[in-house]
Amino acid sequence: MHSLYWRIFLAFWVALALILVGTVTVAVNATAHRTDRPWVQRGQLYAQAARAFESGGPQALRRWLQALPAEPLGRTFVVEPAGRELLGRPLPPSLSGSRDAPAAPGGVVPAGTSAGAIAPVGGALVLVAAGGGTYHVVIGPVRDSPRLFGELELPGVPLTVLAIALGVSAAVCFFLARYLASPVDRLRLATRRMAGGDLDVRVLPALKGRQDDLGLLAADLDTMAERLRLQLEAKQHLLRDVSHELRSPLARLQLALSLARREDGAVERHLARIEREAERLEALIARTLKLVRLERPVHTLEQASVDVGELLRTVAADVAIEADAQGCLVQVQAQGPLPVSADPELLRSAFENVIRNAVRYSPADALVGITAHRLAGEGHEGDLAEVVIRDQGPGVPEQELGLIFEPFYRVDAARGHGAGGEGLGLAIAARAVALHGGGIEARNRKGGGLSMTITLPAMGRARSAGLTAAATA
Repeated sequence: MHSLYWRIFLAFWVALALILVGTVTVAVNATAHRTDRPWVQRGQLYAQAARAFESGGPQALRRWLQALPAEPLGRTFVVEPAGRELLGRPLPPSLSGSRDAPAAPGGVVPAGTSAGAIAPVGGALVLVAAGGGTYHVVIGPVRDSPRLFGELELPGVPLTVLAIALGVSAAVCFFLARYLASPVDRLRLATRRMAGGDLDVRVLPALKGRQDDLGLLAADLDTMAERLRLQLEAKQHLLRDVSHELRSPLARLQLALSLARREDGAVERHLARIEREAERLEALIARTLKLVRLERPVHTLEQASVDVGELLRTVAADVAIEADAQGCLVQVQAQGPLPVSADPELLRSAFENVIRNAVRYSPADALVGITAHRLAGEGHEGDLAEVVIRDQGPGVPEQELGLIFEPFYRVDAARGHGAGGEGLGLAIAARAVALHGGGIEARNRKGGGLSMTITLPAMGRARSAGLTAAATA
């Protein structure tokens, strides 16, 4: 039972059960030696007194009273019509009509107090003689001290039982409080260390793998600390990569400027190189800013109906110049209309980055194949548009397939700028596809090369026609 609620419930229930069982057990055992209960014994004494009075009057009642054993005799009294006790004993304060007024010497009821005002526990037995005199048979309580069980006259619980009950409840509550407070203290100290910058702190191992609510909270805290650590490292790597990427074109700009100052006859050539490096630097900054905008938690998209096939053909036509220079061919095959609800410019940027990357690493006389088709899902509105882009390049090591979508990441074979690119194209494509509710995956082809698979939620024909009509209007 891993629920913290049920553990608290059982702990309190067990503690109360022990207290109640112990109290009742001792109370029953304390009265077990008696042959009769107090109220049963009182009824028997009243019956004996009535029979004695009927057989011989007050004298027989006196003889019956004198013959009683010491235990019931000490709390059994007979009050005569004159207000005196039959055997001349003083009435205890608990049997007088006014507990504040002490009984007079000789057992006479104080002035202003009638015999009928006697208040014994359970009531008095009134016997009327032939001459009209009344005799009150009263039986006092077991003791005059307060009773735990009221009129039942059960004996009070001894102090030993109370001490045991308090000790048991204190021990249970102590361990329960420790059980609850210890992980809370560990969580508090862990959050304090995290606030101080220590993201390597972990709480769950110290709790010995607890699986209750506090254990789950500790696991969530550890997961949060790990994600924060990874995000902080990613930000640090991003800053390092951005600094590195910006330093390279700046260094070439400074070199070209220095050469232009030394070589008067080659100023135009160096100025052209400075212009190219400036354009490259501007493009790098623009792409970096675009990636930052895409990584914001809230990014609004301009929704419109976009045909994936037509968009791929447009991008392929734009990339054809680079493909001709590379000596390769880009071919698009789309099966019918594939409408999706997307931001046209953002989706175009995603496809263009992936296709340009495929052309960049394809050898001469290679074919970059692009296929687009619909994948049937659950229901007509659950279909997916799948785009597969295949190249015949060197591929990517298996252990690095999941890393190529990270900003500024390039495999070792493509580190140099001769191959082009700064490691932002696939990262931008991955974030753009994710914003559209899709996914992107890279796989190595068996025959060589890399295969990029992009999936996007496809639109139904009715919804596509509605968006197209709205856009036209």
